Amino acid sequence: MFQRIVVAIDGSQTSRRAFEAALELAATHGADLQPFYVVESTPLYFDVPGYDPSSLRTKLVEEGATLGRDALDAMKARGVKGEVATAEASSLDDVSSLVLDAARAFNADLLVMGTHGRKGFQRLILGSVAERCLRQATLPVLLIPSAARQEKMT
Repeated sequence: MFQRIVVAIDGSQTSRRAFEAALELAATHGADLQPFYVVESTPLYFDVPGYDPSSLRTKLVEEGATLGRDALDAMKARGVKGEVATAEASSLDDVSSLVLDAARAFNADLLVMGTHGRKGFQRLILGSVAERCLRQATLPVLLIPSAARQEKMT
């Protein structure tokens, strides 16, 4: 059914659950899997003494590399083919547009993402990358909620 799956990874428990679901689907369907990590743009507070935005960016890049290695190891263990892709968000390219661009570039037929289930003021302030992707996607999107149980999908 699925041949090419993109899964957004960010290091959160919710994205780990999404990765596990995507990995299971890829293994079951013989699909290629592309874990996708975005280095989020950090606010540039130049007026704050001692703030160095490059150190935070470096940490995010390192986190992406670690997550990518872990994802590839898990894929190899399950016999799933694919490669990790990364991108860097900017004022012109937000996370949701980068995720959708990656899915298009990979010619994916499924996008898998975790959703944190934020409500009210928290959702208003932080927004929802998953919701924006869902609204703009031209391919099926599987959302794995933060409250999902950690059982194997069948």
